[in-house]
Amino acid sequence: MSEPAADDHITLTGRLQLGFIGAGQMALALASGFCRSGQLDPAAVHFFDPSPEAGERFRAAVPSSTSCPTAVEAAAEADLIVLAVKPQHAEGACRSLAGRLPAGSTVVSVVAGLPLSQLAAWLDTRQVIRVMPNTPCLISRGVLAIAENDDIADARFAQVEHLLSTVGHVHRLPERLIDAVTGLSGSGPGFVAMIAEALADGGVLAGLPRPLAQQLAVQTLAGTAALLEATGDHPAALKDRVASPAGTTIAGLATLERMGLRAAVISAVKAAADRATALANQ
Repeated sequence: MSEPAADDHITLTGRLQLGFIGAGQMALALASGFCRSGQLDPAAVHFFDPSPEAGERFRAAVPSSTSCPTAVEAAAEADLIVLAVKPQHAEGACRSLAGRLPAGSTVVSVVAGLPLSQLAAWLDTRQVIRVMPNTPCLISRGVLAIAENDDIADARFAQVEHLLSTVGHVHRLPERLIDAVTGLSGSGPGFVAMIAEALADGGVLAGLPRPLAQQLAVQTLAGTAALLEATGDHPAALKDRVASPAGTTIAGLATLERMGLRAAVISAVKAAADRATALANQ
């Protein structure tokens, strides 16, 4: 990455101004997470979204933020402009900002599928950082991949990484891996939610009341993930430890293998990654 200029006053915390273009779920998760961490002043957040409902939800999550009538006004005084629109709306949003970005600002794109080269062409600037977050950022348990970009000053890149780290685990990766991250951790919360729902349904089928079954399913998933994270064990090692000979777990595992759970999850991640790549060509 390039070296910052001598008069570069980029700091990790404090006077940072953010402009959000798009105020949907991901923008809300990031903005509220940044503010809750204490690393961003809610009053320093400006946002634009054409949907009144999305704007109301954003303001409820970040009460001191300012709603702006246009994307250009939301970005007008921002150090970082977070592009958080749907892929089909990205070109229009970027072209509306081209040539009108504040001097010294950087665009942080969380748009799935769109490469840095395309974003730079639409925005008419190479000061773009590509990030793939996921919705657990809302509770500071997110996973965020940030694409390497040699056009960004080291100080700016470090600033963005620091801010992102307040809402989750940050992984700096070559851009070619970002679509794969989209398929795994970007789309993963949806897959895990479906598994949680299926576990609860199984509990209900076995006789548990629905509220208890849902609590047990969520707590089991959360506890297992925490155990894997704490121990660093391979998931197969944990599975083998709880699968006693002729026991209940191995009987259930045999059913999952017979019904194709492993293959279905692998295929879901690959399908989501492929879809992210395809979005850039639409």
